[in-house]
Amino acid sequence: MYKLIAFISGSIVGSFLNVCVYRLPKGRSVIFPGSHCPNCTAAIHWYDNIPIFSYIFLGGKARCCKAKISLRYFIVEALTASAYLVLFIFFGMTPKFFAYAVMASGLIVATFVDFEIQEIPDEVSVGGLAVGLILSIAFPSILNETTRLNGFLNSFLGALAGGGMIYAMGMLGELAFKKEAMGGGDVKLLAMIGAFIGWKLTVLTFFLAPVFGSVVGVILKIRHGKDVIPYGPYLSLAAVCSIFFGERLLRILFYGFY
Repeated sequence: MYKLIAFISGSIVGSFLNVCVYRLPKGRSVIFPGSHCPNCTAAIHWYDNIPIFSYIFLGGKARCCKAKISLRYFIVEALTASAYLVLFIFFGMTPKFFAYAVMASGLIVATFVDFEIQEIPDEVSVGGLAVGLILSIAFPSILNETTRLNGFLNSFLGALAGGGMIYAMGMLGELAFKKEAMGGGDVKLLAMIGAFIGWKLTVLTFFLAPVFGSVVGVILKIRHGKDVIPYGPYLSLAAVCSIFFGERLLRILFYGFY
């Protein structure tokens, strides 16, 4: 029953995240006006706004004007629902589940916006950074700490390490290639991630992200000649891997030293 609740909750949150992905790049409020068709602006009735299922029942087309609904809406809702379910399976009804659910929601928005416009909204990165720091004080167990002070310090160091490493990598890349190698949005995104997972897992995330990004980058270079790819999605993927498998990876890599 709780797993079903986690899945349904994730799908509902995913519906809201779709609003964020669509409106934030346009500088529009994510609250007002209510849900409406992006093609004809007609209000969307509640029965056409049921996460995941409405897209299937409507055959991917708006009821009001028959315009095609982007598959992204279905993907974001299903992805968020699945993420919440997996997080619940791993962490149960604990502070880690709620904290990581918040982080995952931000990463999903950052990923899809970055894919679309190669930018990451400050509302996600900076806002998420603040939330991560606050949660580290309220629930230090999220970072495997026992006191609020240690929780905050771990979170703060994670944010500092994340933002600092990406910034340094961008500066080195700019010196080497004579052009911008890393956007400011990526700096703030890894800082946000660091606030949630602490400095050790942030360092791991930093080194995992290029593994994912390089594979896609090579493919895009060969097939489409692209030299620049959005980096936020690979930071996000690396962060997810870190929260699920990071502690185990660190023990394997530094057994006897960690």
